[in-house]
Amino acid sequence: MSHTHSNKDPLLARTRRIAGQIAAIERAIAGEAGCAAILHQVAGVRGAVAGLMDELVADHLQSHVVAAGLSDAERAQGGAELLAAIRRYAK
Repeated sequence: MSHTHSNKDPLLARTRRIAGQIAAIERAIAGEAGCAAILHQVAGVRGAVAGLMDELVADHLQSHVVAAGLSDAERAQGGAELLAAIRRYAK
């Protein structure tokens, strides 16, 4: 079972808030809001996504890299998965 299962409700709440922020940006653009206001909204979304990523990275690290009882192969796989996700996020 994925570690996100135990933390599902807070993660879903975060993603729903991000979806709401995106919808607000769409409404602002459609309503021809000022560019400064839209930039602030986009910055808020970026911060929210970064916070979600931080939480997911920490959960993955704890569950798939440093958790007691993992084999060396499981740790290596967990580390490789984490590195791939971080590299993709950093692009």
